[in-house]
Amino acid sequence: MTELKAGSTIGILGGGQLGRMLSVAASRLGYRTHIYEPGASPAADVAHAVTNAPYEDEAALRAFAESVDVITYEFENVPTAALDLLESIRPIRPNRRALAVSQDRLTEKDFLAGIGLRTAPYRNVETEADLPAALADLGAPAILKTRRMGYDGKGQIRFKDQESRDWTGAPSVLEGFVEFSAEVSVIVARGADGQVSAFDPGLNVHREGILRTTTVPCGLSQSLLTDAVLLAAKIVNALDYVGVMGVELFVTREGLIVNEIAPRVHNSGHWTQAGCAVDQFEQHIRAVVGLPLGDGQRYADVEMENLIGDDMERVPALLKQPRTQVHLYGKGDARPGRKMGHVNRVL
Repeated sequence: MTELKAGSTIGILGGGQLGRMLSVAASRLGYRTHIYEPGASPAADVAHAVTNAPYEDEAALRAFAESVDVITYEFENVPTAALDLLESIRPIRPNRRALAVSQDRLTEKDFLAGIGLRTAPYRNVETEADLPAALADLGAPAILKTRRMGYDGKGQIRFKDQESRDWTGAPSVLEGFVEFSAEVSVIVARGADGQVSAFDPGLNVHREGILRTTTVPCGLSQSLLTDAVLLAAKIVNALDYVGVMGVELFVTREGLIVNEIAPRVHNSGHWTQAGCAVDQFEQHIRAVVGLPLGDGQRYADVEMENLIGDDMERVPALLKQPRTQVHLYGKGDARPGRKMGHVNRVL
């Protein structure tokens, strides 16, 4: 892969907060960004160009692709037809296989099992009629997740017993119960030359299905830290991946279990903005344009906290706190459950 020169344009599918922070990172390295976003775009404030059009608009997709030098994305649920058209004009990084694996929870779990990694026990639940047999097989408690789209706890139903009969309304995966002591994330990067670099794993705390905090160091033993990084490296190498990936892991008595993967920069990696010389956003830009990966070594202990909904009322006080970065996403209404920003506290 030829290194893209400064001044080249990176196309980003999706204009949310991740696209916004990717655009800022790209600008520091001398690159322009062009956002493609069907709806409201917080990234528009900091991008060189923006296309507001649906993913079904072939003319808009073609014009977007022809205006950029490489395409990346801030979320994985881009329609296949749109990707087919875009890829016929410009390279997409990370590659289409990574997207295909991550877009469908069943495909993702089959892939992980196929490369020898452990996941929660799972069963395909194609229709509501398949649910009783799956519950009888796995037992309860269990959680039913739509195979596509769901995030931040959406599209999920928890079953306390086998008599439950709620349905997601779409093809789903039933996951068996996993007894875990903690959830950690590894933010891993792979360059076009195959170089792999991982940030220190972070400890995640969720509330109501939404990530609230990520803290580093995460408190794991050195052997588990090493296992987590090697596991993440195995995934990106198996996918011939280029870019940053978030890998969520459950810590159990038997070792690490993969919860899910995200083929993009990840909420649990925001702490790198305050803890590393090169954060996850710059690392992703470096990878997709063909630059060498940067130094992701952690030089500070950090707690990242998401600002969700009414948390915005705390911003004036947060701005006065020492050793604290405040990152606001430029969104409008602070609705319940909506990520409005985050803070990084150096501990």
